[in-house]
Amino acid sequence: MKLECPSLFEQSAYIGGTWVDHTDLARISVTNPSTREIIGSVPQTAAVQVQDAINCADAALQDWRAWSSRERAAILKQWARLVEEHREDLARILCAEQGKPLHEARAEVTQAANYLEWFAEETRRIYGDNIPAPRRNQRIRVLHQPVGVCAAITSWTFPSSMMARRVGAALAAGCSVIHHPDPQTPFSALALCVLGESAGLPRGVLSVLTGDGEPIRSELVASAKVRKVSFTGSIDEGKRLMGLCSNTIKKVSLELGANCPFIVFEDADIDLAVKGALDARFRHSGQAAMCANRFFVHDAVYERFVSKLVSKVAGLKLGDGFVEGTQVGPLINADAVARIETLVSDAVRAGARIAAGGSGLAPGSNFFRPTVLVDVEPDMSVSGDEILGPIASVLRFRDEAEVIALANNTSTGLAAYFYTSDINRTFRMMETLECGVVGVNDSLVFNEMAPFGGIKESGMGREGAHSGIEAYLEAKYVCFGNL
Repeated sequence: MKLECPSLFEQSAYIGGTWVDHTDLARISVTNPSTREIIGSVPQTAAVQVQDAINCADAALQDWRAWSSRERAAILKQWARLVEEHREDLARILCAEQGKPLHEARAEVTQAANYLEWFAEETRRIYGDNIPAPRRNQRIRVLHQPVGVCAAITSWTFPSSMMARRVGAALAAGCSVIHHPDPQTPFSALALCVLGESAGLPRGVLSVLTGDGEPIRSELVASAKVRKVSFTGSIDEGKRLMGLCSNTIKKVSLELGANCPFIVFEDADIDLAVKGALDARFRHSGQAAMCANRFFVHDAVYERFVSKLVSKVAGLKLGDGFVEGTQVGPLINADAVARIETLVSDAVRAGARIAAGGSGLAPGSNFFRPTVLVDVEPDMSVSGDEILGPIASVLRFRDEAEVIALANNTSTGLAAYFYTSDINRTFRMMETLECGVVGVNDSLVFNEMAPFGGIKESGMGREGAHSGIEAYLEAKYVCFGNL
Protein backbone atom coordinates (compact mmCIF):
# COMPACT_ATOMS: atom_id res chain seq x y z
CA MET A 1 0.00 0.00 0.00
CA LYS A 2 3.08 2.26 0.13
CA LEU A 3 2.16 3.89 3.43
CA GLU A 4 4.13 6.84 4.74
CA CYS A 5 3.40 5.58 8.26
CA PRO A 6 3.47 1.74 8.06
CA SER A 7 2.56 1.39 11.75
CA LEU A 8 -1.01 2.39 10.83
CA PHE A 9 -1.47 -1.00 9.17
CA GLU A 10 -2.10 -2.87 12.41
CA GLN A 11 -2.98 -6.58 12.30
CA SER A 12 -3.77 -7.06 16.00
CA ALA A 13 -6.87 -6.66 18.12
CA TYR A 14 -6.88 -3.84 20.69
CA ILE A 15 -8.21 -5.05 24.03
CA GLY A 16 -8.29 -2.79 27.07
CA GLY A 17 -5.35 -0.71 25.87
CA THR A 18 -3.18 -3.69 24.83
CA TRP A 19 -2.47 -4.88 21.28
CA VAL A 20 -3.17 -8.61 21.01
CA ASP A 21 -1.91 -10.43 17.91
CA HIS A 22 -2.45 -14.03 18.97
CA THR A 23 -5.32 -16.11 20.34
CA ASP A 24 -6.01 -19.82 20.51
CA LEU A 25 -8.26 -19.47 17.45
CA ALA A 26 -7.28 -19.30 13.77
CA ARG A 27 -6.55 -15.89 12.29
CA ILE A 28 -8.98 -14.29 9.82
CA SER A 29 -7.61 -13.35 6.40
CA VAL A 30 -8.64 -10.08 4.74
CA THR A 31 -8.87 -9.87 0.96
CA ASN A 32 -8.60 -6.94 -1.45
CA PRO A 33 -11.89 -7.04 -3.42
CA SER A 34 -10.24 -5.66 -6.56
CA THR A 35 -7.49 -8.26 -6.83
CA ARG A 36 -8.83 -11.00 -4.55
CA GLU A 37 -5.37 -11.08 -2.97
CA ILE A 38 -4.92 -11.49 0.79
CA ILE A 39 -3.58 -8.21 2.19
CA GLY A 40 -3.27 -9.31 5.81
CA SER A 41 -4.96 -11.06 8.70
CA VAL A 42 -6.31 -10.36 12.16
CA PRO A 43 -6.81 -12.57 15.21
CA GLN A 44 -10.16 -14.14 16.00
CA THR A 45 -11.12 -12.64 19.34
CA ALA A 46 -12.04 -15.38 21.79
CA ALA A 47 -14.94 -15.20 24.24
CA VAL A 48 -12.62 -14.74 27.21
CA GLN A 49 -11.02 -11.76 25.49
CA VAL A 50 -14.40 -10.19 24.80
CA GLN A 51 -15.05 -10.43 28.52
CA ASP A 52 -11.65 -8.86 29.19
CA ALA A 53 -12.57 -5.95 26.95
CA ILE A 54 -15.91 -5.52 28.73
CA ASN A 55 -14.29 -5.58 32.16
CA CYS A 56 -11.61 -3.09 31.09
CA ALA A 57 -14.25 -0.79 29.59
CA ASP A 58 -16.31 -0.99 32.77
CA ALA A 59 -13.28 -0.13 34.93
CA ALA A 60 -12.15 2.72 32.65
CA LEU A 61 -15.66 4.17 32.52
CA GLN A 62 -15.57 5.43 36.10
CA ASP A 63 -12.59 7.70 35.44
CA TRP A 64 -13.45 8.72 31.87
CA ARG A 65 -16.95 9.91 32.74
CA ALA A 66 -15.42 12.07 35.47
CA TRP A 67 -13.17 13.91 33.00
CA SER A 68 -14.33 17.43 32.28
CA SER A 69 -15.95 18.09 28.93
CA ARG A 70 -12.97 20.26 28.01
CA GLU A 71 -10.56 17.39 28.70
CA ARG A 72 -12.55 14.90 26.63
CA ALA A 73 -12.91 17.45 23.83
CA ALA A 74 -9.16 18.00 23.71
CA ILE A 75 -8.52 14.27 23.17
CA LEU A 76 -11.14 14.00 20.42
CA LYS A 77 -9.90 17.12 18.64
CA GLN A 78 -6.35 15.82 18.66
CA TRP A 79 -7.63 12.51 17.29
CA ALA A 80 -9.43 14.37 14.50
CA ARG A 81 -6.25 16.30 13.65
CA LEU A 82 -4.22 13.10 13.45
CA VAL A 83 -6.82 11.47 11.19
CA GLU A 84 -6.67 14.40 8.79
CA GLU A 85 -2.87 14.47 8.90
CA HIS A 86 -2.73 10.78 7.95
CA ARG A 87 -5.59 10.95 5.46
CA GLU A 88 -3.64 9.54 2.53
CA ASP A 89 -2.43 6.47 4.44
CA LEU A 90 -5.88 5.86 5.91
CA ALA A 91 -7.45 6.20 2.46
CA ARG A 92 -5.03 3.67 1.00
CA ILE A 93 -5.82 1.17 3.76
CA LEU A 94 -9.53 1.72 3.16
CA CYS A 95 -9.17 1.34 -0.60
CA ALA A 96 -7.20 -1.89 -0.19
CA GLU A 97 -9.66 -3.65 2.11
CA GLN A 98 -13.00 -2.24 0.89
CA GLY A 99 -12.28 -1.52 -2.77
CA LYS A 100 -13.80 1.94 -3.20
CA PRO A 101 -11.90 4.40 -5.44
CA LEU A 102 -9.15 6.32 -3.73
CA HIS A 103 -10.90 9.69 -4.08
CA GLU A 104 -13.98 8.29 -2.31
CA ALA A 105 -11.77 6.76 0.38
CA ARG A 106 -10.12 10.15 0.98
CA ALA A 107 -13.53 11.76 1.31
CA GLU A 108 -14.63 9.12 3.81
CA VAL A 109 -11.52 9.62 5.95
CA THR A 110 -12.13 13.38 5.97
CA GLN A 111 -15.70 12.68 7.05
CA ALA A 112 -14.38 10.51 9.88
CA ALA A 113 -12.24 13.43 11.06
CA ASN A 114 -15.27 15.71 10.76
CA TYR A 115 -17.31 13.43 13.01
CA LEU A 116 -14.57 13.31 15.65
CA GLU A 117 -14.22 17.09 15.59
CA TRP A 118 -17.98 17.61 15.70
CA PHE A 119 -18.45 15.42 18.75
CA ALA A 120 -15.43 17.01 20.41
CA GLU A 121 -17.35 20.27 20.19
CA GLU A 122 -20.65 18.68 21.22
CA THR A 123 -19.17 17.24 24.42
CA ARG A 124 -18.95 20.80 25.74
CA ARG A 125 -22.66 21.31 25.08
CA ILE A 126 -24.08 18.52 27.23
CA TYR A 127 -26.37 20.82 29.13
CA GLY A 128 -28.69 20.02 32.00
CA ASP A 129 -32.13 21.51 32.59
CA ASN A 130 -33.60 23.78 35.25
CA ILE A 131 -37.34 23.09 35.49
CA PRO A 132 -39.85 25.25 37.39
CA ALA A 133 -41.08 23.24 40.38
CA PRO A 134 -44.78 22.83 41.29
CA ARG A 135 -44.15 23.87 44.92
CA ARG A 136 -42.43 26.91 46.37
CA ASN A 137 -40.05 24.89 48.52
CA GLN A 138 -38.85 22.61 45.65
CA ARG A 139 -36.24 22.96 42.93
CA ILE A 140 -35.90 20.60 39.95
CA ARG A 141 -32.74 19.83 38.03
CA VAL A 142 -32.14 17.35 35.18
CA LEU A 143 -28.67 15.91 34.62
CA HIS A 144 -27.52 14.22 31.41
CA GLN A 145 -25.05 11.44 32.17
CA PRO A 146 -23.28 8.77 30.08
CA VAL A 147 -25.16 5.53 29.42
CA GLY A 148 -22.15 3.40 30.35
CA VAL A 149 -20.21 0.77 28.44
CA CYS A 150 -21.26 0.73 24.76
CA ALA A 151 -20.83 -1.78 21.95
CA ALA A 152 -20.46 -0.36 18.42
CA ILE A 153 -20.88 -2.92 15.62
CA THR A 154 -20.27 -1.56 12.13
CA SER A 155 -20.43 -2.87 8.56
CA TRP A 156 -17.94 -3.00 5.69
CA THR A 157 -19.62 -0.23 3.70
CA PHE A 158 -18.03 2.77 5.48
CA PRO A 159 -15.46 1.29 7.87
CA SER A 160 -13.85 4.64 8.77
CA SER A 161 -16.70 7.12 9.00
CA MET A 162 -19.07 4.68 10.70
CA MET A 163 -16.56 4.02 13.44
CA ALA A 164 -15.90 7.72 13.97
CA ARG A 165 -19.54 8.73 14.24
CA ARG A 166 -20.33 5.89 16.67
CA VAL A 167 -17.19 5.87 18.80
CA GLY A 168 -16.77 9.65 18.67
CA ALA A 169 -20.29 10.24 19.98
CA ALA A 170 -19.99 7.65 22.74
CA LEU A 171 -16.61 8.91 23.96
CA ALA A 172 -17.78 12.51 23.85
CA ALA A 173 -20.72 11.57 26.08
CA GLY A 174 -18.33 10.03 28.62
CA CYS A 175 -18.99 6.39 27.71
CA SER A 176 -16.37 3.71 27.11
CA VAL A 177 -16.67 1.76 23.86
CA ILE A 178 -16.02 -1.71 22.49
CA HIS A 179 -15.94 -1.59 18.71
CA HIS A 180 -16.40 -4.61 16.47
CA PRO A 181 -15.66 -3.85 12.81
CA ASP A 182 -16.85 -6.14 10.04
CA PRO A 183 -14.30 -8.97 9.58
CA GLN A 184 -14.01 -8.05 5.88
CA THR A 185 -12.74 -4.53 6.70
CA PRO A 186 -10.97 -4.42 10.08
CA PHE A 187 -7.86 -2.47 9.14
CA SER A 188 -9.48 0.97 8.85
CA ALA A 189 -10.83 0.69 12.38
CA LEU A 190 -7.50 -0.53 13.71
CA ALA A 191 -5.66 2.34 12.00
CA LEU A 192 -8.05 4.85 13.58
CA CYS A 193 -7.49 3.11 16.91
CA VAL A 194 -3.71 3.57 16.54
CA LEU A 195 -4.28 7.29 16.11
CA GLY A 196 -6.76 7.41 19.00
CA GLU A 197 -4.14 5.87 21.24
CA SER A 198 -1.61 8.46 20.01
CA ALA A 199 -4.12 11.21 20.74
CA GLY A 200 -4.18 10.17 24.40
CA LEU A 201 -7.24 7.98 24.87
CA PRO A 202 -6.91 6.34 28.31
CA ARG A 203 -6.40 2.59 28.53
CA GLY A 204 -9.62 0.61 28.44
CA VAL A 205 -11.80 3.44 27.13
CA LEU A 206 -11.69 1.98 23.62
CA SER A 207 -11.27 -1.63 22.47
CA VAL A 208 -11.39 -2.94 18.90
CA LEU A 209 -12.27 -6.63 18.65
CA THR A 210 -11.41 -8.40 15.41
CA GLY A 211 -12.69 -11.59 13.87
CA ASP A 212 -15.94 -13.31 12.96
CA GLY A 213 -18.99 -11.37 14.06
CA GLU A 214 -21.49 -13.77 15.60
CA PRO A 215 -19.54 -15.04 18.66
CA ILE A 216 -18.29 -11.54 19.49
CA ARG A 217 -21.74 -9.99 19.14
CA SER A 218 -23.32 -12.68 21.28
CA GLU A 219 -20.86 -12.03 24.12
CA LEU A 220 -21.37 -8.27 23.93
CA VAL A 221 -25.16 -8.28 23.90
CA ALA A 222 -25.36 -10.91 26.66
CA SER A 223 -23.29 -8.88 29.14
CA ALA A 224 -25.19 -6.87 31.72
CA LYS A 225 -22.24 -4.46 31.87
CA VAL A 226 -22.84 -3.36 28.28
CA ARG A 227 -25.64 -0.81 28.46
CA LYS A 228 -25.93 0.30 24.84
CA VAL A 229 -25.58 -1.45 21.46
CA SER A 230 -25.24 0.41 18.18
CA PHE A 231 -25.42 -1.76 15.06
CA THR A 232 -25.22 -1.34 11.29
CA GLY A 233 -26.12 -4.31 9.13
CA SER A 234 -28.96 -6.37 7.76
CA ILE A 235 -32.55 -6.08 8.92
CA ASP A 236 -32.67 -9.71 10.03
CA GLU A 237 -29.49 -9.40 12.11
CA GLY A 238 -30.71 -6.14 13.60
CA LYS A 239 -33.93 -7.79 14.71
CA ARG A 240 -32.00 -10.68 16.21
CA LEU A 241 -29.67 -8.42 18.18
CA MET A 242 -32.57 -6.26 19.34
CA GLY A 243 -34.25 -9.36 20.71
CA LEU A 244 -31.10 -10.44 22.52
CA CYS A 245 -30.67 -6.96 24.00
CA SER A 246 -34.11 -7.22 25.57
CA ASN A 247 -32.78 -9.73 28.09
CA THR A 248 -30.82 -6.96 29.83
CA ILE A 249 -32.95 -4.00 28.60
CA LYS A 250 -30.12 -2.29 26.74
CA LYS A 251 -30.52 0.90 24.75
CA VAL A 252 -30.31 0.11 21.04
CA SER A 253 -29.51 2.14 17.92
CA LEU A 254 -29.99 0.39 14.59
CA GLU A 255 -29.01 1.35 11.05
CA LEU A 256 -30.42 -1.38 8.84
CA GLY A 257 -31.46 -1.97 5.23
CA ALA A 258 -33.22 0.43 2.90
CA ASN A 259 -35.03 0.72 -0.43
CA CYS A 260 -34.61 4.43 -1.13
CA PRO A 261 -36.72 6.08 -3.87
CA PHE A 262 -35.41 8.73 -6.28
CA ILE A 263 -38.21 10.73 -7.92
CA VAL A 264 -37.96 12.94 -11.00
CA PHE A 265 -41.01 15.12 -11.69
CA GLU A 266 -41.92 16.55 -15.09
CA ASP A 267 -40.79 20.05 -14.04
CA ALA A 268 -37.36 18.93 -12.78
CA ASP A 269 -34.02 20.14 -14.11
CA ILE A 270 -33.18 16.92 -15.95
CA ASP A 271 -29.42 17.51 -16.12
CA LEU A 272 -29.35 18.18 -12.37
CA ALA A 273 -31.46 15.08 -11.76
CA VAL A 274 -29.13 12.90 -13.83
CA LYS A 275 -26.11 14.18 -11.91
CA GLY A 276 -27.96 13.46 -8.66
CA ALA A 277 -28.84 9.98 -9.90
CA LEU A 278 -25.19 9.18 -10.61
CA ASP A 279 -24.20 10.29 -7.13
CA ALA A 280 -27.13 8.55 -5.46
CA ARG A 281 -26.62 5.20 -7.17
CA PHE A 282 -23.05 4.70 -8.36
CA ARG A 283 -20.91 6.26 -5.63
CA HIS A 284 -19.43 3.54 -3.41
CA SER A 285 -20.35 1.10 -6.23
CA GLY A 286 -23.93 1.41 -5.00
CA GLN A 287 -23.00 -0.46 -1.82
CA ALA A 288 -24.61 1.80 0.76
CA ALA A 289 -28.01 1.82 2.41
CA MET A 290 -28.60 5.48 1.52
CA CYS A 291 -28.01 4.83 -2.20
CA ALA A 292 -31.15 5.24 -4.29
CA ASN A 293 -32.68 1.90 -5.28
CA ARG A 294 -35.78 2.78 -7.27
CA PHE A 295 -35.79 5.62 -9.82
CA PHE A 296 -39.33 6.89 -10.43
CA VAL A 297 -39.43 9.18 -13.48
CA HIS A 298 -42.50 11.04 -14.74
CA ASP A 299 -43.78 9.69 -18.05
CA ALA A 300 -43.38 13.09 -19.73
CA VAL A 301 -39.60 13.16 -19.16
CA TYR A 302 -38.87 9.44 -18.90
CA GLU A 303 -37.18 8.97 -22.28
CA ARG A 304 -35.11 12.14 -21.95
CA PHE A 305 -33.94 11.23 -18.44
CA VAL A 306 -33.08 7.66 -19.43
CA SER A 307 -31.16 8.77 -22.51
CA LYS A 308 -29.01 11.19 -20.53
CA LEU A 309 -28.52 8.74 -17.67
CA VAL A 310 -27.47 5.89 -19.97
CA SER A 311 -24.97 8.18 -21.72
CA LYS A 312 -23.38 9.16 -18.40
CA VAL A 313 -23.38 5.64 -16.96
CA ALA A 314 -21.74 4.23 -20.11
CA GLY A 315 -18.86 6.63 -19.53
CA LEU A 316 -18.17 5.64 -15.92
CA LYS A 317 -14.73 4.11 -15.43
CA LEU A 318 -14.83 0.76 -13.65
CA GLY A 319 -11.66 -0.59 -12.06
CA ASP A 320 -9.23 -0.97 -9.18
CA GLY A 321 -9.63 1.87 -6.71
CA PHE A 322 -5.89 2.58 -6.78
CA VAL A 323 -5.96 3.31 -10.52
CA GLU A 324 -6.21 7.02 -11.29
CA GLY A 325 -9.58 8.01 -12.72
CA THR A 326 -11.53 5.02 -11.41
CA GLN A 327 -15.10 6.03 -10.60
CA VAL A 328 -16.69 2.68 -9.71
CA GLY A 329 -14.84 0.01 -7.77
CA PRO A 330 -15.53 -3.69 -7.14
CA LEU A 331 -18.26 -5.28 -5.09
CA ILE A 332 -17.15 -6.52 -1.69
CA ASN A 333 -17.02 -10.24 -2.56
CA ALA A 334 -18.11 -12.99 -4.96
CA ASP A 335 -21.44 -13.52 -3.17
CA ALA A 336 -22.35 -9.89 -3.79
CA VAL A 337 -21.61 -10.31 -7.51
CA ALA A 338 -23.73 -13.45 -7.71
CA ARG A 339 -26.62 -11.69 -5.99
CA ILE A 340 -26.49 -8.76 -8.44
CA GLU A 341 -26.35 -11.12 -11.42
CA THR A 342 -29.48 -12.87 -10.13
CA LEU A 343 -31.36 -9.59 -9.64
CA VAL A 344 -30.57 -8.47 -13.18
CA SER A 345 -31.46 -11.80 -14.82
CA ASP A 346 -34.72 -12.04 -12.85
CA ALA A 347 -35.66 -8.50 -13.90
CA VAL A 348 -34.96 -9.24 -17.57
CA ARG A 349 -37.03 -12.42 -17.43
CA ALA A 350 -39.87 -10.38 -15.91
CA GLY A 351 -39.79 -7.86 -18.78
CA ALA A 352 -37.18 -5.25 -17.87
CA ARG A 353 -34.61 -4.19 -20.46
CA ILE A 354 -30.89 -3.60 -19.99
CA ALA A 355 -30.03 -0.10 -21.31
CA ALA A 356 -26.43 -0.10 -20.05
CA GLY A 357 -24.08 -2.63 -18.46
CA GLY A 358 -25.84 -5.66 -17.13
CA SER A 359 -22.97 -8.08 -16.60
CA GLY A 360 -19.79 -8.76 -14.71
CA LEU A 361 -16.52 -7.40 -16.02
CA ALA A 362 -14.81 -10.81 -16.24
CA PRO A 363 -15.42 -14.32 -14.90
CA GLY A 364 -14.09 -14.70 -11.39
CA SER A 365 -13.79 -10.96 -10.70
CA ASN A 366 -15.71 -8.83 -8.18
CA PHE A 367 -16.44 -6.14 -10.76
CA PHE A 368 -19.93 -5.56 -12.15
CA ARG A 369 -20.55 -3.06 -14.92
CA PRO A 370 -22.61 0.03 -13.99
CA THR A 371 -26.10 -0.90 -15.11
CA VAL A 372 -29.34 0.84 -16.07
CA LEU A 373 -32.53 -1.23 -16.20
CA VAL A 374 -35.58 0.33 -17.88
CA ASP A 375 -39.22 -0.72 -18.17
CA VAL A 376 -38.96 -1.92 -14.57
CA GLU A 377 -42.20 -2.64 -12.71
CA PRO A 378 -42.85 -2.25 -8.96
CA ASP A 379 -43.48 -5.97 -8.44
CA MET A 380 -40.06 -7.06 -9.77
CA SER A 381 -37.55 -8.31 -7.21
CA VAL A 382 -35.07 -5.62 -8.23
CA SER A 383 -37.64 -3.04 -7.04
CA GLY A 384 -38.28 -4.73 -3.73
CA ASP A 385 -34.77 -5.63 -2.55
CA GLU A 386 -31.93 -3.51 -1.25
CA ILE A 387 -29.61 -3.69 -4.25
CA LEU A 388 -26.14 -2.94 -2.81
CA GLY A 389 -24.62 -2.75 -6.28
CA PRO A 390 -24.25 -0.45 -9.31
CA ILE A 391 -27.76 -0.90 -10.74
CA ALA A 392 -30.26 1.88 -11.46
CA SER A 393 -33.79 0.53 -11.92
CA VAL A 394 -35.98 3.10 -13.71
CA LEU A 395 -39.78 3.03 -13.39
CA ARG A 396 -42.48 5.28 -14.89
CA PHE A 397 -45.16 7.22 -13.01
CA ARG A 398 -47.90 9.62 -14.13
CA ASP A 399 -48.95 11.73 -11.13
CA GLU A 400 -47.88 12.78 -7.67
CA ALA A 401 -50.33 10.62 -5.74
CA GLU A 402 -49.21 7.52 -7.63
CA VAL A 403 -45.51 8.08 -6.99
CA ILE A 404 -46.03 8.82 -3.30
CA ALA A 405 -47.86 5.51 -2.92
CA LEU A 406 -45.11 3.68 -4.82
CA ALA A 407 -42.30 5.35 -2.90
CA ASN A 408 -43.85 4.57 0.48
CA ASN A 409 -44.78 1.00 -0.44
CA THR A 410 -41.81 -0.55 1.37
CA SER A 411 -41.13 -1.87 4.86
CA THR A 412 -38.07 0.39 5.15
CA GLY A 413 -37.62 4.15 5.30
CA LEU A 414 -34.09 5.51 5.38
CA ALA A 415 -33.80 8.18 2.66
CA ALA A 416 -35.71 9.58 -0.31
CA TYR A 417 -34.67 12.01 -3.04
CA PHE A 418 -36.84 14.04 -5.39
CA TYR A 419 -36.33 16.67 -8.07
CA THR A 420 -38.86 19.39 -8.85
CA SER A 421 -39.09 23.15 -9.37
CA ASP A 422 -42.51 23.44 -7.68
CA ILE A 423 -42.15 24.82 -4.14
CA ASN A 424 -45.66 23.75 -3.18
CA ARG A 425 -44.94 20.18 -4.28
CA THR A 426 -41.68 20.30 -2.35
CA PHE A 427 -43.49 20.85 0.93
CA ARG A 428 -46.09 18.20 0.17
CA MET A 429 -43.43 15.64 -0.70
CA MET A 430 -41.09 16.32 2.21
CA GLU A 431 -43.97 15.90 4.65
CA THR A 432 -45.51 12.83 3.00
CA LEU A 433 -42.49 10.64 2.22
CA GLU A 434 -42.01 7.97 4.89
CA CYS A 435 -38.30 8.12 5.67
CA GLY A 436 -35.74 9.69 7.98
CA VAL A 437 -33.79 11.73 5.39
CA VAL A 438 -35.07 13.70 2.39
CA GLY A 439 -32.95 15.23 -0.36
CA VAL A 440 -34.62 17.96 -2.43
CA ASN A 441 -32.86 18.58 -5.76
CA ASP A 442 -29.71 17.09 -4.23
CA SER A 443 -28.52 13.61 -3.31
CA LEU A 444 -25.25 14.39 -1.49
CA VAL A 445 -27.01 15.38 1.71
CA PHE A 446 -25.17 13.48 4.46
CA ASN A 447 -22.86 15.24 6.92
CA GLU A 448 -21.94 15.32 10.60
CA MET A 449 -24.17 18.32 11.38
CA ALA A 450 -27.45 16.61 10.45
CA PRO A 451 -29.26 13.69 12.13
CA PHE A 452 -28.87 10.48 10.11
CA GLY A 453 -31.19 7.51 10.55
CA GLY A 454 -34.30 5.79 9.28
CA ILE A 455 -37.81 4.76 10.27
CA LYS A 456 -39.77 1.53 9.93
CA GLU A 457 -37.42 -1.43 9.37
CA SER A 458 -34.53 0.85 8.39
CA GLY A 459 -33.78 1.20 12.07
CA MET A 460 -34.10 3.42 15.11
CA GLY A 461 -32.11 6.29 16.57
CA ARG A 462 -30.15 9.09 14.92
CA GLU A 463 -26.43 9.67 14.41
CA GLY A 464 -24.68 12.98 13.85
CA ALA A 465 -25.96 16.42 14.94
CA HIS A 466 -26.78 16.91 18.62
CA SER A 467 -28.96 13.79 18.35
CA GLY A 468 -25.83 11.67 17.95
CA ILE A 469 -24.49 12.44 21.41
CA GLU A 470 -27.93 12.37 23.02
CA ALA A 471 -28.18 8.70 22.06
CA TYR A 472 -25.38 7.98 24.56
CA LEU A 473 -26.82 9.96 27.46
CA GLU A 474 -29.38 9.21 30.16
CA ALA A 475 -31.54 11.90 31.75
CA LYS A 476 -31.55 11.95 35.57
CA TYR A 477 -34.25 13.96 37.32
CA VAL A 478 -33.29 15.48 40.70
CA CYS A 479 -35.83 17.11 43.01
CA PHE A 480 -34.67 19.29 45.93
CA GLY A 481 -37.41 19.41 48.53
CA ASN A 482 -38.24 21.36 51.71
CA LEU A 483 -35.95 24.24 50.82
